[in-house]
Amino acid sequence: MPGILPNMLDSTSTILELLESGDATAKEVTETALRAIGATEPTHKSYTHVSYDAALQAAAKVDEDRKAGRPLPPLAGLPVAIKDVLCTSDMPTTCSSNMLRNFTPPYDATVVAKLKQAGAIVIGKTNMDEFAMGASTETSAMGVTRNPWDTDRTPGGSSGGAAAAVASGTVPLSIGTDTGGSIRQPAAFCGITGLKPTYGRCSRYGLVAFASSLDQAGPMGWAVSDVAIGLQAMAGYDPADSTSVDHEVPDYRAAITDPDMKGVRIGVLRSAVDQEGVTPAIRTAFAEAEKVYRDLGAEIVEIDLEHSPYWVPTYYVIAPCEASSNLSRFDGAHYGYRHEAGASGEAALENTQPLEAMYRSSRAAGFGSEVKRRIMVGTYALSEGYYDAYYNQALKVRRLIRGDYDAAFEKVDLILGPVTPSPAFRLGENIDDPISMYLCDLFTVGANLAGVPAISLPGGTNDDGLPVGVQLQAPVMQECKLLAAGAAFQSATSHHQQRPEGFVAT
Repeated sequence: MPGILPNMLDSTSTILELLESGDATAKEVTETALRAIGATEPTHKSYTHVSYDAALQAAAKVDEDRKAGRPLPPLAGLPVAIKDVLCTSDMPTTCSSNMLRNFTPPYDATVVAKLKQAGAIVIGKTNMDEFAMGASTETSAMGVTRNPWDTDRTPGGSSGGAAAAVASGTVPLSIGTDTGGSIRQPAAFCGITGLKPTYGRCSRYGLVAFASSLDQAGPMGWAVSDVAIGLQAMAGYDPADSTSVDHEVPDYRAAITDPDMKGVRIGVLRSAVDQEGVTPAIRTAFAEAEKVYRDLGAEIVEIDLEHSPYWVPTYYVIAPCEASSNLSRFDGAHYGYRHEAGASGEAALENTQPLEAMYRSSRAAGFGSEVKRRIMVGTYALSEGYYDAYYNQALKVRRLIRGDYDAAFEKVDLILGPVTPSPAFRLGENIDDPISMYLCDLFTVGANLAGVPAISLPGGTNDDGLPVGVQLQAPVMQECKLLAAGAAFQSATSHHQQRPEGFVAT
């Protein structure tokens, strides 16, 4: 059963304080993280690549600079893990796909570059659903990641490796991406905190695209304080990204100092929680969170997001359409894996068959079944005769969904709800049932369609000791409100202090 276990790798701020005071060296912190990876990776399989030598070299440089009294950036010596969909110039970026198994980019994604500039030590790349398409990290070509709370269960997806890396005690901060809930759902399943920023708040340059109008990178850690520190380093305008918003980056750490909920209006969409398929543990966590906020002085307001029943169908038209377009570049000629000669010793396909046959065989061998499914759905919806009926119609509904949020935020400051319909399900339970898997996004895709920020907070455990989460959503660019409310919740509860049995980092 889980218990409260203070730990050096629990807290980003604690590590930074130890480093700044000289009570720990960057080498000691990095070695601790690498030992934790060595202890947990055979079971949890959170990583696709671990950069042992480079991490230790970076740590040694931090210690050298600190000893010499040179100025250091704010995250100097902090170990961080990066989801394997963000480009890194010094290690592979595979998107957990055979299509990119041997690919090392020539540059860093902007958010990775920002973290490095802030002094963070990138310890490795984390496993994910292939090209971020999935909700269980079971579609990865690199193997299945397991939930540290129960290794027979999924850590969620697509940022399952990023969540499991934190929950297993290997890093205090990891970076995921969220297209329809891929930060928040695994955060809820793994009992940690995960933030999806406003669309455009963090650069998408170097983020291998799934659905370009929905993808957004964000931080994951045990507590709101961890993700506030991560967001501070990641956020900001990037001229290399045409969707990046030129908006001032506030002091997120200051926003969570002595948060006050008195007079804050929190909207609740009660009809969503009461619908069929939502388990009792989720309803209990939501009700308890509502009570916590009421006790903290917040005003609870009933709201109605009229088009919320259309979130999932709208998302599963728009996202596959954009995926179909984005993944068309991986054809074996321009980008990605090229199918070579078969076991029979026949000549390579590109030399003996038409170009189209090479494209087909390369994509058939390079992509997994879920990616192929979404490409086909998207291609169909974009095809002549169906574009207006599906894609164009979905864009119109998306505008209505954004209108619902705009209207709601004229009445309330934040929206409270669940993250998922249930706690983590067993591995293999839904892998052959796409509809059940897609319904994992029931409460999360609305924020992506509207472009608003949202955070998943640990909300307790069910009778089996599995974590459940609660979600807050805020208006565009109002991450400070979101973080402050999350910090207030965590000051009144201890859910974020619970750890899985066997949490190893010391």
